[in-house]
Amino acid sequence: AGSKLREVFDKINNLLSGKPVQTEGQTVSVTQHPQGLEFVCYKLAEKFVRHGEGEVSFHHDSAFPIAVVLSGIWELHPRVGDIFLAHLHKKCPYSVPFYPARKEGTSMEEYQRMLGYEVHDSKVEEQDHFLKRMSGMIRLYAAIIQLRWPYGNRQGAHPHGLSYGWRWLAQMLNLEPLADVTAMLLLDFLEVCGNALMKQYGIQFWKTMFFIQKSYIPRIEAVTSSGQMGCLSRLKNFVQKCLRAEEIPLPKGILTPSFWRT
Repeated sequence: AGSKLREVFDKINNLLSGKPVQTEGQTVSVTQHPQGLEFVCYKLAEKFVRHGEGEVSFHHDSAFPIAVVLSGIWELHPRVGDIFLAHLHKKCPYSVPFYPARKEGTSMEEYQRMLGYEVHDSKVEEQDHFLKRMSGMIRLYAAIIQLRWPYGNRQGAHPHGLSYGWRWLAQMLNLEPLADVTAMLLLDFLEVCGNALMKQYGIQFWKTMFFIQKSYIPRIEAVTSSGQMGCLSRLKNFVQKCLRAEEIPLPKGILTPSFWRT
């Protein structure tokens, strides 16, 4: 509910503003320790990324309520936004976007960590689980860049708005595609903020969609084995439908004005 989200936002904002906040039966304040504020900014940013790789990866719609709170907090407390990006880029290098190359002397285990895989006791997480986490984080990022906290002053610009999404898409299409990962990330990104990018960039956006269909999808196909076609087929269908309809559908779960009256 919108009212519940406002409560969550106010509590986080009060804590970061140095006001005492009630939690689990006790009162806490960042002023209780010299590094209190820095610690809270760090842990809060980390938690937002964890929501992306956890909750959002399983429930795509949850990207929007989480993102709108973070967007509002970022506006009022830029430090949280900076640390959030640092955590996000470390956990999901594709959010930069960046495909780390393996350097000489780097162990396979270390390299897999650089690629975003979780490695415990020399065991690497399964590909499906890895893709799900990356998907959740990209969806959260794509939701953040298009949302503003509706109760802010709205005078300034979005702290990390759609221009960053446009840049992400351009940079992504300049990278050599990877099997599995590239098709999934492009589809996630376009499903979540394609509609907002279309409204903002118009003809330039459609030129990009045409480029994806004619030039980039064949390049993804060239590196994709027959057993990895699922995501690529979905991306192809999505791009084809949008170009045919000359419209990108609104993302499922987007927060409508009526949501804030609940």
